[in-house]
Amino acid sequence: MTKFRKLNRDTSHRLSMLRTMVSQLVRHERIETTITKAKEVRRLADNMVQLGKEGSVCAARRAASFVRGDDVLHKLFTELAYRYKDRTGGYTRVLRTRIRVGDAAPMAYIELIDRDNELRQSKPPTPQPPQRTPLDPWTRSRLTRQFAPPKVEKSDSDSDLI
Repeated sequence: MTKFRKLNRDTSHRLSMLRTMVSQLVRHERIETTITKAKEVRRLADNMVQLGKEGSVCAARRAASFVRGDDVLHKLFTELAYRYKDRTGGYTRVLRTRIRVGDAAPMAYIELIDRDNELRQSKPPTPQPPQRTPLDPWTRSRLTRQFAPPKVEKSDSDSDLI
């Protein structure tokens, strides 16, 4: 696994908490938590949606080893994979909400985008630029010579002035 924030927990507690939060995010599509936890959950949730879009048996096994519940796994590989088929990334959004009364922790909603009852409308996915046909080497070398800046020759008299 990659480097995560420690969140003042030991490794087993931290991984268990993140697995549960990702599963709850997929199930409910919006949860409220602290900002630092939301940033960590966002990384993992985007990876799980990417596995769902991939749709292979290997991806299903990898996702099943992380998320909790067969209903969550089914939702990842059917509903969310279909919803985000045109999007290349950025499946979640973190919105700051309030300061928690007990310990003054900054709270945030983390939600999946492109769904009903969104807190804020998402931007449409950016379209891919059209594919350019590659130039043959002869034309490319002519074009680079044509638009290249002129070379300035240095003479011996320029070095004498210094």
